Amino acid sequence: MSYDFRYELADGVATITLDRPEALNALTFAIYAQLRDLFEALRADDAVRVVVITGAGRGFCSGGDVHEIIGVMLERGVREHLEFCRMTGALVANMRLLDKPIIAAINGTAAGAGAVIALASDLRLMAEGARLAFLFTKVGLTGADMGAAYLLPRLIGQARATELLLFGDPVDAPTAERYGLVNRVLPADELLPTAQAWARRLAAGPTLAQGMTKRMLTNEWNMDLLSAIEAEAQAQALLMLAEDHRAFYEAFKLKQQPEFGGR
Repeated sequence: MSYDFRYELADGVATITLDRPEALNALTFAIYAQLRDLFEALRADDAVRVVVITGAGRGFCSGGDVHEIIGVMLERGVREHLEFCRMTGALVANMRLLDKPIIAAINGTAAGAGAVIALASDLRLMAEGARLAFLFTKVGLTGADMGAAYLLPRLIGQARATELLLFGDPVDAPTAERYGLVNRVLPADELLPTAQAWARRLAAGPTLAQGMTKRMLTNEWNMDLLSAIEAEAQAQALLMLAEDHRAFYEAFKLKQQPEFGGR
């Protein structure tokens, strides 16, 4: 399939590179739809075990293109606006529903929808000079967009999430790391190699177990403790019957490293 971004697959790692560097990789209607559909399709693609998403040039993603989206949408009605907002939300939903780890390599500016795409990823690596901004209120829109008001408080807490979503001010890399918004801050030349190294490590691991871990982390956000404990008991019982768990045991007996097949 043809995309308006770069898509590469090697050793179980799918790398998505947003590729409009002249516009800081701003999203168009087509790119939104393509990303939405790709993340849905990846659920059934056994060749893909991990996804890395990054940007070309000096930006990760500056959000929706001002001229190609905002300028066009202002000429449309309520129904078209709702359809568009539901489409952008579906992208985030499909990222969270994908039972495979997603690593965001934030190489530069991640603003608006770009910040939410990073937020919806499972792991976030950030270049030292990069910045994040949930700038929706800066353009007269609610900071609650594409699931940001759901995801962000769960990641960094209600108080800081409220500050970032109300003010829309940019967050530099050291602050993002201090807030727990990103996992690591790295020199720019180490960013993508580290993301790929993390991705290869995950791809070589027990991907069924990793997928269940991601699913349970998401599912348990709205559970009480006893419900969570029971859900984890059921999930763990299933994984104890998986081939990968047996592979670990057989390798342990032979004092070897296990080879996981993701089953």
